[in-house]
Amino acid sequence: MQLAFLFPGQGAQSEGYLRRLPGHARVRETLQEASDVLGDAVERYDRAPALHSTVGVQLGLLVAGVAQARVLGAEGVLPDAVAGLSVGAFGAAVACGSLEFSDALRLVRLRAQCMQDAFPRGYGMLAVSGLRQVALQGLIEQCNAGHEDSRARAYLANLNGDAQFVVAGADARLDELGGAARAAGARQVERLDVAVPSHCPLLAHCGERLAEALRSLRLQDAHVAYMANTTARALRAAHDIARDLAEGVMRPVRWNDANRLLVELGVQCVIEMPPGQALGRMVRQISCRVEVLASEETSLRSLVVRAQRARSRQ
Repeated sequence: MQLAFLFPGQGAQSEGYLRRLPGHARVRETLQEASDVLGDAVERYDRAPALHSTVGVQLGLLVAGVAQARVLGAEGVLPDAVAGLSVGAFGAAVACGSLEFSDALRLVRLRAQCMQDAFPRGYGMLAVSGLRQVALQGLIEQCNAGHEDSRARAYLANLNGDAQFVVAGADARLDELGGAARAAGARQVERLDVAVPSHCPLLAHCGERLAEALRSLRLQDAHVAYMANTTARALRAAHDIARDLAEGVMRPVRWNDANRLLVELGVQCVIEMPPGQALGRMVRQISCRVEVLASEETSLRSLVVRAQRARSRQ
């Protein structure tokens, strides 16, 4: 296993990221297909106010990732494994051949709308770096003390590194936790550009709605390994991938473990789909021997040449 495609999640968006996609026929086809399925012009999803809409952002990220993967495929660059952080899992499921793009668009719209409707304000996500999991979990429990209502609490949501985590929940708890984390010596504490409390029990009802929608679809077994968000295992069976897509919204993302598994399986090069470069930096923290390429910062020609070079090292 030599090459993996990584698909980013919400928070990676930036103004103009869809307009920065390669000027390639596969991009134009993907944008048109998405617009036809959704009945909307997806080109506007990288502009305000869509950049601050959970629905607009999640759909835009799916479109960007699938478009870039299709461009690479058209140039002969195909992955041995795929992984997607949070909503990026849907792009990964398309890229591994398990999920049709049109179905992914409808599922992500359902997912994002459910999340946005349930938590229109007062919630979000907080990134904390520089504390170990045990220490951070202790701070979360302290902040939750006396708050029995589940909607008033904070939850560990993303395990992105040995000392790199994301916490989801109510604004009041996140503000309290941010101060406690800084006092405990956290290197960085930052609110993410995410307006909903993803990957925690607060979104159990969204997971149930996704599971119901997925049961009406016919997913295919993957033709390359799909790295699960919820279990950090390499999956190929369609029913396993469907379960991960449904439960990922309400369970913590084990991204660090998934990256470690990619390295253990022998991946020598990862290409991060647009937008952003955060996923590649997380891989570098695990292994400096893996070549990391960010689509948004690397020309298509260079991506193709360097991917082929990695493939030749088999």
